[in-house]
Amino acid sequence: MYQLAALTFIFVMATAAIPVQRLTPAQHARAGWEAIDAGRFREAAEAFTEALKGVTQEPTVTLGAGIAAHRLGHADTARRYLLDTLRLEPTLTVASILLGDILYQAGDIRGALQTYEQALVHAPKDEALTTRLNAWRSEAALHDKFGQKLSDHFTVLFEGPAEDALAQKAVDVLEAAYWRVGAALYTYPIEPITVVLYTREQFRDVTQSPDWAGGAYDGKIRVPVQGAMKNTREFERVLAHEFTHALVKSIAPRGVPQWLNEGLAMYFEGSDTSKQVALAAAAEPKHPLAKLEGPFSGMDKDAASVAYAQSVAAVKLLLDEAGAPAIVGVLSDLGRGLPFAEAFERNTNMSYVEFQKR
Repeated sequence: MYQLAALTFIFVMATAAIPVQRLTPAQHARAGWEAIDAGRFREAAEAFTEALKGVTQEPTVTLGAGIAAHRLGHADTARRYLLDTLRLEPTLTVASILLGDILYQAGDIRGALQTYEQALVHAPKDEALTTRLNAWRSEAALHDKFGQKLSDHFTVLFEGPAEDALAQKAVDVLEAAYWRVGAALYTYPIEPITVVLYTREQFRDVTQSPDWAGGAYDGKIRVPVQGAMKNTREFERVLAHEFTHALVKSIAPRGVPQWLNEGLAMYFEGSDTSKQVALAAAAEPKHPLAKLEGPFSGMDKDAASVAYAQSVAAVKLLLDEAGAPAIVGVLSDLGRGLPFAEAFERNTNMSYVEFQKR
């Protein structure tokens, strides 16, 4: 016994004498880029933070830190790192593109335009920059003509006096959805949400959505309103649906499978979900749930109808078996950068693989 204690003491003292091999800033940065390539964004953020302790003026390091922060949904941190990157190296177009997108998503379309215009000075032949810049200029010019209605949590843009009553209706519907859905998911978005009411033609031009889309959320809630006063129930449904997307994004800016996002939006939009569940059960062939993790926008109307039905059926099953707190826990873990399968099992006590089979 005494011999074991003595050997343990000798081992501890010997290992304590071995100097710790510290990584250089370049090695931390390399590890950060490798983690980004592997989709391990929390690990990447930590690596770039360590690298920046040794080199504060290296644009490839601040760029990596900005990308990692963006992928984790930390928009303010990403914006700061990307501004540092462009200050150090204004010709890094990839930083300009990402910064412009972040500003646009945050509703700062003027800042996004300025960022892209500066990028074009260094990359005048970049077609992607030019195309996006022209689209944003058109949108900004359109919105400049719109009126506004403000509430505690929403800014509603609308085209003119004829839509004034509709804009007020939108404010009332959205404020009710804010408290109803927020209470169900224990979450109330803090930042004001911009809502834009379009004609059908404006909606398609701005969003490039498929014909079957009734609304869109891309940082702003965008809704076509032709005939809305004649079908107020549909108008209310679309607004509640898109608000739910905004609420989900406030918890988990990235990494939410589309089936979960759309299923929650359909569940809380106020429609009769039993019809959708029956459609999902009867549909043949069904979409594998893994296929529904990505966007539905490339589907035709019939395939999209089945995809939405399966999504709300999956969410209803999840709510029935695990409850709303578990879903909020999944979203919160995604917001912290955990992979979906890990976040799912951690909060629901069932594996994502088994759930997909069901």
